[in-house]
Amino acid sequence: MRYLPLTDADRRAMLHSIGVDSIDALFADVPEAVRLDGPLPDLPLHASELAVERHMTALARRNMVAGDVPFFLGCGAYRHHVPASVDHLIQRGEFLTAYTPYQPEIAQGTLQMLFEFQSQVARLFGCDVANASMYDGSSACWEAIVMARRVTRRNKALLSAGLHPHYVSVAQTMARFTGDDLHSAPPTLSAETDLPALLAAIDDATSCVVVQYPDILGRIGDLSEIAARAHEKGALLVAVVTEPVALGAIRAPGEMGADIVVGEGQAIGVGLQFGGPYVGLFACKEKFVRQMPGRLCGETVDAEGKRGFVLTLSTREQHIRREKATSNICTNSGLCALAFSIHMTLLGEKGLRALAAANHAAASAAADRLARVPGVALVNTSFFNEFTLRLSKEARPVVRSLADRGILAGVSLGRLYPGVDALAGGLVVAVTETTTAEDVEALAQGLQEVLA
Repeated sequence: MRYLPLTDADRRAMLHSIGVDSIDALFADVPEAVRLDGPLPDLPLHASELAVERHMTALARRNMVAGDVPFFLGCGAYRHHVPASVDHLIQRGEFLTAYTPYQPEIAQGTLQMLFEFQSQVARLFGCDVANASMYDGSSACWEAIVMARRVTRRNKALLSAGLHPHYVSVAQTMARFTGDDLHSAPPTLSAETDLPALLAAIDDATSCVVVQYPDILGRIGDLSEIAARAHEKGALLVAVVTEPVALGAIRAPGEMGADIVVGEGQAIGVGLQFGGPYVGLFACKEKFVRQMPGRLCGETVDAEGKRGFVLTLSTREQHIRREKATSNICTNSGLCALAFSIHMTLLGEKGLRALAAANHAAASAAADRLARVPGVALVNTSFFNEFTLRLSKEARPVVRSLADRGILAGVSLGRLYPGVDALAGGLVVAVTETTTAEDVEALAQGLQEVLA
């Protein structure tokens, strides 16, 4: 889409058409006290392209680049190696020229990719059907809660203490406008999950139980019992996966009885991207497919008997009345879904399992080494590629000190749960195939110095 600037004549014609004398008249309803009455302070009115490039480059150099230092950040966004072929293939014309799949006759490349993407996500999550992607994991989580309300006609959702606090925050924000009754609490810094407490809390008013797998502290629990209990009470189990690579090593949530499985697909094909754009994953049991938000691409045969692809379901406000739509916020993240699908295709099942095994082996070795540092204790008894350490000092200043030493040590629980003193010493560490033994040793030495 090109940017085509308007001429003065264009502006006059537009103002005449809508019946106002000036552009300023368009802002009549905005109080003068909050209007900008001149240029933005400390920002030049214009600069040459070369000057802007130099300025932006200087700002970029102030960042600490993930690939340049020992990197242990995770908690929902993970650094994995993305093959160069992924970036090359997503730029092919079949995909670049057909972003929106509304006209199937000219969007076959996009539609086939989304069909394959859906198949991959459904198999990965152990579900019957998946949609064509969503904005990100947190909004997909909220969509699952709303979908559970539509299915059960109840509005009480139990959110596990192990659910990412940002996902909880998104759900709480949206629930202010829908009246959904959300129950949540911060986690405890222990090896045990809150699954037993959730089991006891499910009642006849519960619409769904939302459990992260692995959870925010990296802990892995068996979802089979809580799925059975939820079904006994007429509720649904929603599983949230923020690290899809883990499913190359552990059981899929759908295989344990989860009704809806959602997650963040960033770890496969997308990259960290400074925090976005990412790609939400959404899958469910086939019997709930007509309550599933977003688009669903299907396979068909054209008039000549050739294989083709169409939008099978698209119950969105663009197509039907807003109040009848399954979602008023979602779309599919086409480019990121394409990157996910290409990377997944390049890996294949054996490659994904090998990648998962490499992640777990590296994380296990790192956990053993870091647990030997004085003042450090490993919280987890089980994990995939992410685990939690209990430090003898508050974790936030420790992370800051290590960053000053050129080490991105992990995510402090004090940052995720400000004001919760019991979590202040917690540090969540992620280790992937990109982490070297030298990186782990640098972190161990840095922790030993800072905690001394």
